[in-house]
Amino acid sequence: MRRSIATVSLSGSLADKLTAIGGAGFDGVEIFENDLLASDLSPEDVRDRAADLGLAVELYQPFRDFEAVPPDLLAGSLRRAEHKFAVMERLGAKLMLVCSNVSPAAIDDDALAAEQLRLLAERAAEHGIRIAYEALAWGRHVGDYAHAWRIVRMAGHPALGLCLDSFHIAARDVDPYAIRAIPGDKIFFLQLADAPSLPMDVLYWSRHYRCFPGQGDMDVAGLVADVLRTGYDGPLSLEVFNDIFRQAASMRTAQDAMRSLIALEEQVGLRMGGPVAGLTSPPRPVVPTGFAFAEIAAPSAAPLGNLLEALGFVRTGVHAGKPVELWEQGAARVLVNSGSAESPDGPALGAIGLESPDPAASVKRAEALLSPVLPRMRGPHDAPLDAVAAPDGTEVFFCRTARPDHPSWTGDFAADRRGPAAAPGEITHIDHVALTQPWHHFDEASLFYRSVLGLRPHESLELPDPYGLLRSRAVSTEDGGVRVALNVAHVGAHDGSHDTAWQHIALASGDIVATARRFRAAGAPALAIPANYYDDLEARHDLGADRHRLLRELGLLYDRDEHGEFLHFYTETTGRVFFEIVQRIGGYRGYGAVNAPVRLAAQHARPRLRAG
Repeated sequence: MRRSIATVSLSGSLADKLTAIGGAGFDGVEIFENDLLASDLSPEDVRDRAADLGLAVELYQPFRDFEAVPPDLLAGSLRRAEHKFAVMERLGAKLMLVCSNVSPAAIDDDALAAEQLRLLAERAAEHGIRIAYEALAWGRHVGDYAHAWRIVRMAGHPALGLCLDSFHIAARDVDPYAIRAIPGDKIFFLQLADAPSLPMDVLYWSRHYRCFPGQGDMDVAGLVADVLRTGYDGPLSLEVFNDIFRQAASMRTAQDAMRSLIALEEQVGLRMGGPVAGLTSPPRPVVPTGFAFAEIAAPSAAPLGNLLEALGFVRTGVHAGKPVELWEQGAARVLVNSGSAESPDGPALGAIGLESPDPAASVKRAEALLSPVLPRMRGPHDAPLDAVAAPDGTEVFFCRTARPDHPSWTGDFAADRRGPAAAPGEITHIDHVALTQPWHHFDEASLFYRSVLGLRPHESLELPDPYGLLRSRAVSTEDGGVRVALNVAHVGAHDGSHDTAWQHIALASGDIVATARRFRAAGAPALAIPANYYDDLEARHDLGADRHRLLRELGLLYDRDEHGEFLHFYTETTGRVFFEIVQRIGGYRGYGAVNAPVRLAAQHARPRLRAG
């Protein structure tokens, strides 16, 4: 099955867009009229360039406000159409998209709409062109595919069919099941987009917040499965209007778009009960079971070592060939790498290791989803350890730690102990990591963790920050063994002022009170929480005087959900990195988001420490 994308989905000139689309491996392209009008390429140039890149011009769009108009407007509309047909012949395009009329002049008369669309199809057929009629979700009288199909069927012309658009169908909350009753040869084109669930005007939602399948909350795979059951064999084409995509690098966006289609085709196959002819079936995701390690790049290991020691970690080893220290407590492992290129902001979280049931299969999955394996300098006796790059540049390693069936990366470290062991039951493992994304990579990151690693996305949140907003979306395994919080700071403000590109490692403690006391006794810098927070906490939750006094004394924050309670505290920030210590009680599933604004304000109020 052919893969296509609309030029409106990418940034840049039409020539740049075509190059990116061809480079990403697409088979076809929708030419968005505005892109052609603004280009210095002639239609013949566009046709030839597309052909050189292996791209078929699948569709020319959009032709607006044609059907169900008063008779005195019809002649002008037909004259417009004839001009567009001439352009399409020069482009080599054989299909034109006609959107349902949104003009106040449109008449609510299906018979008139059918009559005029039949006339348009007759004129198009004379040029070897077909018409794909699409119901816009905000169409004046025709707003859903079932209504559009009634009109197409009434018109009864072989050169007139439907264009189905997943966004318009989902945005109107129209059941797609009835699509199965439409003959597949009358569905001329299928456009695909996803979107986050947002309570807003549907036109504004469509124009600014569409994203690629798998990056939002719509059931795009279910709709595609319904369409394929009709016998439709045309392209799967992405049409995305998104302010961020229009500012991002076109090649990177095109590659992300291709990744979304590969993942979508896999999901469609699952919906249809198995592999479907013409659809990709990449290797199944190998869902990670936990964190093997988190690695921090720092100019010097000593300051971070002191911080880890205050939390109860012990340095257990030093890499045999690299300036990397291994710090452990329970199953929580932190690597401090003083040999990596330093972030301009000081220490930074550069890599995470994930426990994989089958590291080789994890790599094959990543490659199939267009995430190339990163080159790695290995010594002759180093354990094999493959990594791929997440969208923000974080290296993601696939590990099997201390398992008899696989070499363990820990074998690369020579024993070199420093520090006393913590009491049993304190820090046990890495609970989650939080990675602040570049503002234009947030949706890409969500798709990467969902498709490549098989993590489940959670609700997207927007949290107040003293200088804007923090958008956050967590992804996790079903059992919570791996949790990653993806953040993007300051929605709508990207000038770098008041930068909060912070990253953090959340460590699970079985006794957070003991960990907090240990940390304070060591004189380590904990993030100071205002007294006002605790005054408000007492108003919101009756935890008893003694417990409230303890939380205030130790700087612990509190949250609860229907499953349990959550206690946590933060270290101060060193470079870009800080630690969060958490204790989940009784099955709590969240991340303490209610406390994030307090944490952000406290961090802004404190200068960052610089290790090294």
